Amino acid sequence: MTRVLVVDDSTVMRQLIGAALSADPELEVVGEACDPLQAREAIKALNPDVITLDVEMPNMNGLEFLERLMRLRPMPVVMVSTLTARGTEATLQALELGAVDCIEKPRGSDRDGFRQIAEKVKQAARARVRDRVKREEPACTGSFTPADKIVAIGSSTGGVEALINVVQRLPANCAPTVITQHMPASFTKSFAERLNRVSAAQVSEARDGDPLLPGRVYVAPGGDFHLEVEGTKHLRCRVTRGEPVSGHCPSVDVLFSSVARTAKDRAVGVILTGMGRDGAQGLLAMRQAGARTLGQDEATCVVYGMPRAAFELGAVERQLPLEKLGPAIRNLTNKETER
Repeated sequence: MTRVLVVDDSTVMRQLIGAALSADPELEVVGEACDPLQAREAIKALNPDVITLDVEMPNMNGLEFLERLMRLRPMPVVMVSTLTARGTEATLQALELGAVDCIEKPRGSDRDGFRQIAEKVKQAARARVRDRVKREEPACTGSFTPADKIVAIGSSTGGVEALINVVQRLPANCAPTVITQHMPASFTKSFAERLNRVSAAQVSEARDGDPLLPGRVYVAPGGDFHLEVEGTKHLRCRVTRGEPVSGHCPSVDVLFSSVARTAKDRAVGVILTGMGRDGAQGLLAMRQAGARTLGQDEATCVVYGMPRAAFELGAVERQLPLEKLGPAIRNLTNKETER
């Protein structure tokens, strides 16, 4: 049984969220709080497994409280707020601070929305929340000359923080890099802009026909689109509408499989934290085509689902802690050090 604390300044919303969670036999609502000050005392007294947290509350902003919580007492948090739809920056900041997931606050009659909160909470209960990695400025020492390679990265739950950690360690003239992160359509453009601010390389949301160039990182649009790589010698992005594959759109399997077909041994595949199996088959296809493949290790994953599935399938050549993945990608794509 997963014990949940509901934190929201609205009495009605606390009741609605609490009722939706209590209707699930795997969840128990052990308490409520109307602001972060009450939440702090409730956490001490009740020791919940997961908390749901609003963003806009009196006495202390929810994001400020989240930052303190993840620094002093890391635990699974699901952000439930109207800002998760309108304010994508707030959503991304919450995920970067360590929230496992975010969901738009449902309206009172939105039964599906409230059921989704229960599902998000159950998923969060299985997540590993640790002290956040200190993201110091990367020490990109030594010269870097991009080899004729591309990098493909896939991630899901916990991927916002993981991708920031990896991408900020890439050099300004990094190998062309394509990323699929499971994320709603309204978030990916802002996420690409956020990555761009912390990266020496140029990061943008992928557009259909974009040529894959050194020093560029391309993030798959969210929603109904898949990102693929097409071409022969001169590779480019292919962005098309499609149905979910491996349960997701965009799908990591779709991206990795396309890289296996086009880049073959000119590629490096990386699978990061995430729930489920998306990306495992695609990464196996990459390795079988001659690509080098890396997986995030269990100890540093928020959810060791996608990397585990890929590892057990034989798709992962090496598992590494999150902090070492950026330097490993650099070495594998550096003409002077690739091995």
